[in-house]
Amino acid sequence: MAAEQDYYKILGVERNASADDIKKAYRKFAMKYHPDRNPGDKNAEEMFKKGSEAYEVLSDPAKRQRYDQYGPDGVKFGAGGFDFDRDFTHGADLNDILSQFFGAMGGMGGGRRRGGGRSIFDMFTGGGAEEDPNGPEDGADLQYDLPISFEESIFGTTKTIEIPNEKDCPDCHGTGAAAGTRRETCKQCGGTGYVTTRQAFFQMRQPCPVCRGAGTIVKTPCRTCSGSGRLRDRAKIDLHVPAGVETGTRLRVAGHGQAGTRGGRPGDLHVVLHVRESDLFERQGDDLLVEAPVPPDVAALGGDVEVPTPEGTAKIRIAPGTPDGKLFRLRGKGAPLVNGRGAGDLIVRVAVEVPSHLNSRQRKALEDFQAAYEDRSYPQARAYRDRIAAFLKAKESLRK
Repeated sequence: MAAEQDYYKILGVERNASADDIKKAYRKFAMKYHPDRNPGDKNAEEMFKKGSEAYEVLSDPAKRQRYDQYGPDGVKFGAGGFDFDRDFTHGADLNDILSQFFGAMGGMGGGRRRGGGRSIFDMFTGGGAEEDPNGPEDGADLQYDLPISFEESIFGTTKTIEIPNEKDCPDCHGTGAAAGTRRETCKQCGGTGYVTTRQAFFQMRQPCPVCRGAGTIVKTPCRTCSGSGRLRDRAKIDLHVPAGVETGTRLRVAGHGQAGTRGGRPGDLHVVLHVRESDLFERQGDDLLVEAPVPPDVAALGGDVEVPTPEGTAKIRIAPGTPDGKLFRLRGKGAPLVNGRGAGDLIVRVAVEVPSHLNSRQRKALEDFQAAYEDRSYPQARAYRDRIAAFLKAKESLRK
């Protein structure tokens, strides 16, 4: 087999190379010999064509088997050389490789109509479904950031928002052409909205630079909209905010995004909520945290403490000797779930409050209590003093 016809040698792989090795080799090969990287180099153009042909065969197990058994004659291509339409059974795989190549060169992105989209091989070969440049085009989605109060997030509300938008110009009905005139077919692209250039055996289709892909141009623009066919507008929308939402919740309002053109569907409006902090509650997921000040006598002797909940108030029983920072959990008393099925929990943190502004009677009572002090009444203080003593003892031992 002649060297120039040996597909394995063209790609630089062994005959027992795995499918992954062949794919990696072709990716490296395509990056080296692609015509866009070698403009005007006929040798590179020919090598790229041979490499693509080699990969087409070696990446297909059935064709590779016939090639190994019979050589190039076992996998004849069309008379015109590499035949995309008939022989490119692994086009999706090769399309992925070339897409990565063009991604490295800056990409070939762009807007597209809903349901549209063409592969990178369509861009080169002119294949794929044609899009009417004068056909309907859907509007873009819009985002609106909405601040709400904590109470509105817990109980739900209805907010009226006003958003900037666009509408068809009433004078030209969205065409952009002045009254008595109309849009004319672009002579540069013949109304297709695309221009085609050829490189090697590829055909590159790009949006027409004159009409910018519209396929038509306006010679006498409408004075009202300056030829754009659109006018700025503002729309008021009544938005229902369900109970239980939190910061970051997105509400979708269908059909209230940017208006479509030429009969295209409008986009959607996505409202992102930002909840202001509460002076009373702290939200932790679906749970609410509240701090309840407790007098020292109640913490010491026990008693009932009233705490707030989204639905009113509730009482918790404080056991004798309850320490500062003790947590109580009230099931189902937290933030309501957005789906309406239950609620989170309410977590109450005890904050023992030291009294101030004592009158003489209160002071005397505390002094009597202090005089009756017993170490066993304050186990935490005793443990604290023990830790201090252990620390100082360790310090002295290190100095000896």
